[in-house]
Amino acid sequence: MDFTIDAEQKALVQAVKGLITSVYDSSETRREITKTDPGFAAWDKLAEMGVLSLPFEATAVETNLAAEELGKVIAPDPFVESIVLAGGLIDRLGTDEQKKQYLDAIAGGETLPILAWMEPGTRWSTAASVTFADGKLDGVKAPVVQAERADLLLVTAALPEGGTGVFLVEGPPASIETTVTNDGSRAATVTFRGTPAVPLGEGGDQTAEIEAALDRARIAYAHEALGAMETALTTTVEYLKTRKQFGVTLNKFQALTFRAADMYVALELARSTITWATIVAADESSTPEEIAAAASHAGLQVSVAGRHIGLDAIQLHGGIGMTAEYSVGHYASRLIAIEHLIGDGDFHRARLAANIDQHTVFDPIG
Repeated sequence: MDFTIDAEQKALVQAVKGLITSVYDSSETRREITKTDPGFAAWDKLAEMGVLSLPFEATAVETNLAAEELGKVIAPDPFVESIVLAGGLIDRLGTDEQKKQYLDAIAGGETLPILAWMEPGTRWSTAASVTFADGKLDGVKAPVVQAERADLLLVTAALPEGGTGVFLVEGPPASIETTVTNDGSRAATVTFRGTPAVPLGEGGDQTAEIEAALDRARIAYAHEALGAMETALTTTVEYLKTRKQFGVTLNKFQALTFRAADMYVALELARSTITWATIVAADESSTPEEIAAAASHAGLQVSVAGRHIGLDAIQLHGGIGMTAEYSVGHYASRLIAIEHLIGDGDFHRARLAANIDQHTVFDPIG
């Protein structure tokens, strides 16, 4: 399988890298931006470059390459949440009128959509306790990333006839209680109380479509995590090469070098698995079941490698790694936040194990 990217894709990577590193030129710059509203600063520039239109005009390969570059600086802009996940649902499920109304505005950065699907007390389940009846929503969604900033909420809700549908909410819900998350982003508890909403697309049970959208987003998140892991490792290796102890640099200590080597192995295993998952997602012949399996393999690598690399980066930096002023702790925080968004290792192991009897040959799943 060919994992190399072509010249146009390389140019895209370089363009996104140049843009995003000019906005988030240091860890300190990122921290200061996350302290202000809305907590991110590259959105308009990403729109001008055409990055926000990638899921609607290109393949999963180009979309996820962009996500990976954002991950390298742990950009707080909600690219995957808003564009890949929420925008992707509108693109796949929306009526022609809804697509015309929203997609250009989303790609242009004028409308920021967010999918509200998680609920208190649940663990990555698409089943909803929020209800829809008589054109109105009732119930609670949490956590909802960037809900306060969203111009358009896509809300999953239980249907009177059974199943789960997606509904569009343009007006304010009953309440939004926002908090800053561990990675410096924002998430909210959103309460709906007789909130007017309209079905996305033709309505009816859209559970399968929601699951498919989440799996594609999981693979994009995995690329974001891959970018973060790469930077965390690079930062750690440079630190070991320059920090001195007992008159020699830390990379002269064999035990520390071995730990850095283990981090590299974990990164490259994650890279090959996540890249393969994107190839599966980009292949139009792939079935939803194949994409779901690929997403869970990628999600499992994010869980295992993300914690390994993130936490070892902190430990190999010693005391400075524990400070809020240094970057590696923020990379570890973002990696853990992504894991919480896409499902932890146990969740993905269970998904893969549930279908293991359908395969005559299978790889270890970690």
